[in-house]
Amino acid sequence: MADAGTGSIPETADRIEIYADYVCPFCYLGTRALTQYREERDEPLAVEWHPFDLRRGKRNPDGSIDHDVDDGKDDQYYEQARRNVRRLQDEYGVEMAQEVATDVDSFDAQVASWYVNEAYPDQWAAFDEAIYTALWQDGRDIGDVDVLAELADSVGLPAGEIRDAVTDDDCRATLEERFAAASQRGITGVPTFVSDGHVARGAVPPEHIARLVEGE
Repeated sequence: MADAGTGSIPETADRIEIYADYVCPFCYLGTRALTQYREERDEPLAVEWHPFDLRRGKRNPDGSIDHDVDDGKDDQYYEQARRNVRRLQDEYGVEMAQEVATDVDSFDAQVASWYVNEAYPDQWAAFDEAIYTALWQDGRDIGDVDVLAELADSVGLPAGEIRDAVTDDDCRATLEERFAAASQRGITGVPTFVSDGHVARGAVPPEHIARLVEGE
């Protein structure tokens, strides 16, 4: 696949992969840490994005989410998650409009993002950032195709193509294949960072990402 947001970064540059789901607050925080690390580097860093569906085990045959499925995440789990989000917000200096987004379905956003990454790789990073910002900074529903089309337009992408991609059966099937590939690779949660065979899980701090990439 194309390298997400790398533009003209040389093939010899350091590389990192990230498995992420837009609806995961720790993915948003993890991308903030990654951005901080990239800003501190003197050399470019190639970033390769892989989609991941946290709700995959709760989906009905039609793709909708069955919120009654017991996934082991009870009120205590979400309260602990909120505490962890607040802690990381303070640690990374990030403000967020919400701490969790249990009612938002990210599948269509990931379809749109995958399409952009394949068709317009040089514009993917801006679109990726727009989706995260819409959900976690502005509290918008990124499962709404009208929102996705507006975000695409805001970064210079053809909104009509995004609308078509979201409803395209081949695009959706391809994304399902990517989710399956992630599972086969042993990815069980997000964010997961991979660099040169080394793995870091969770919204790890910039210095942890540095050690992962630089092997220190």
